[in-house]
Amino acid sequence: MLPSRPQGLPISGFQLRPLRLGDVDAVLRIQAQCYGADFGEPRQVFVQRLQSPVHCSWAAVQADAVVAYLAAYWSLPGVITPLHGGFSSYEDANVLYLHDMAVSPAVAGQGVAGALLQAARSLARQRGIRHTALVSVQGSQPYWERQGYAVAAVADAAQQQHLASYGDDAVYMVGQV
Repeated sequence: MLPSRPQGLPISGFQLRPLRLGDVDAVLRIQAQCYGADFGEPRQVFVQRLQSPVHCSWAAVQADAVVAYLAAYWSLPGVITPLHGGFSSYEDANVLYLHDMAVSPAVAGQGVAGALLQAARSLARQRGIRHTALVSVQGSQPYWERQGYAVAAVADAAQQQHLASYGDDAVYMVGQV
């Protein structure tokens, strides 16, 4: 469960809070602005993710509008959620999987992505989780490397197929909280 608000995460002009079902329209709008048609995910997929008990997703809000989000959930090492896939539940989850983070171009460069990442990492530390994982797409690998992530090999054939659903330049990355 998410705390009602993250502690110690002041961002000038923004508030961080858990991502809610009522935010799906804003998420889809931000996805379209940031990713284009190739990576936009269907409304029902996001609704199902936010209804999942394992989601720990965040929204950055400015003037009552969602301007950025981080969709994440508790997972396992090496498990990759395919594009348009739901969040799976694992009793022994020990990784925070960052499925999707996007920031509206209107607020890009203002530290919102870093604050969302810090909120997720803080929550992971509270749960005793030591690692996060993600799939880097659309040339974002240098950004994630600056955040402390490194490319990790994907040995499982099924997980390699999940990774391939994001395109040829997608890489699986792991970082510490």
